[in-house]
Parts: sequence; C-alpha cells; structure tokens
Amino acid sequence: MILTDTHTHLYYEADPEKLAQLMQRCFDNNIKRLFLPNVDSSSIPQIVNLARLYPENCFPMLGLHPCDVKVNYQDELILIRQEKDKARIYAIGEIGIDLHWDKTTLALQQDAFRQQIGWAIELDLPIVIHCREAFEEIFEILTEFRSDKLRGIFHCFTGTAEQAARVIEIDFYLGIGGVLTYKNSGLDQSIAEVSLDHIVLETDSPYLTPAPFRGKPNESSYLIYIAQKLADLKQVSIEEVARITTLNSKTIFGI
Repeated sequence: MILTDTHTHLYYEADPEKLAQLMQRCFDNNIKRLFLPNVDSSSIPQIVNLARLYPENCFPMLGLHPCDVKVNYQDELILIRQEKDKARIYAIGEIGIDLHWDKTTLALQQDAFRQQIGWAIELDLPIVIHCREAFEEIFEILTEFRSDKLRGIFHCFTGTAEQAARVIEIDFYLGIGGVLTYKNSGLDQSIAEVSLDHIVLETDSPYLTPAPFRGKPNESSYLIYIAQKLADLKQVSIEEVARITTLNSKTIFGI
C-alpha cells in the first residue's frame, strides 16, 4: 500500500533530526509520496532541500500563495518564476484567492492567479488551488482559461455537494484532508456521492490536523487517519483508497 500526501508543508521543520523523524513516521505509515506546495520566494530553498534529501519521495511545486500577494507581488512572481529552470517542478501551487483574511487585495490576488495559471498552461503543469471564501471568484477566472491543459486540484476542499460537482465537471480533483475527520464539518455529506476517482488525499501539514490529534501540529504521517475515514465513508478498504487516490495523483502530477 502506498499513500500520497498531495499537499504538505513538511519542509517548515527546520531541525534536520526532527525532519528525518517526520519522514520516517511517514514511511512507517506507508506515506511514500509527498507533494510540496510553495508559498513565496523565501520557502523555495526549504522545498528544494527536502526534495534533494528525499528525491524518490518529495516533489516540489512553485507558486505564490494568495495570502502572500502584497503590494510587491510582481517582484515575488518574478523571483518564483526564475526558479523553475533550477529544479524540476510538478505543479504551479499553491495559488488562488483567499478572502478570509484580507478582501482589500482581491484585485491583486486575481491578477497573480491569472498570471500563474498562464504559467501552468505554458509549461503544461497542473495547478493546486487555494480557495477560501472565494469559490465564485475562482471559478470566474478558471472559466476564462478553459483549456485541455488546465487541470489540477482544489486543495483543502470543504465546500458543498453542488460545489464538488462543479469542480469535477471541469475535470479538477478534490483535495480531501483533516476536515473530513471533524465531527460536524459536513464534508462527509458533501462528498458522499463523489467517486474516489475524483479525490486525492492531503494533510496541509502543519495545519488542519485530523482527529484524534486535533489541536496539535499536523504532520504527513497523519494522512493514514484521513485515508481510514474516507475508507469508512465509502465502505471500502484503506488499501483501495490508497490505490485509487495515489493513481489519481499520478494522473495529475505525471509521476
């Protein structure tokens, strides 16, 4: 059984010994594929280092997180774009729109999102979308860029069943994480009718820790609890969840 964490910031751990322990706990739980989303230019060296240490297990992305889209975002985009020629990347992400923390930067976020979708289409890479309180704004821009090359994941999907259907309709995948394990999240109902063929697993470590560790820092090894919850919901084995969601990740990322 091989599980894939399609979205983890495990590289935030700066202590080499603790990082090695985090990775070993992943391997002990059969989490052997980890995709690393970028947030800004300063996080790139951390991602590159982890991918260098575990080239068979860790796969980098490049992108500017919407919460890091500030007045200097064009400078950040230039720095991030320059990095694409220095190391192989597997997606543009995480990118998108976040209206939870700051609505005043919406126009800047929209422009940054459009530019980075353009990169993805140009480079024939998937995108990994951060969408918080901005579903319609995201969809409006995705509609502008409809293309056979436009594909990817709605990271940390927590929307309604109707929104899930709209995501699937444009051939994107739902990134399902720790929220699925929360007692009253309603996410189990939103994806009750969604086939595993449209789902990938993620932790968003160190955030959104699943039960039974909620309230503590998340880590990629906890993906096993999300996978088991999904298996229970779909009434299949965890091995079947691992097989299908990992296959989906290979389809998306090409590795």
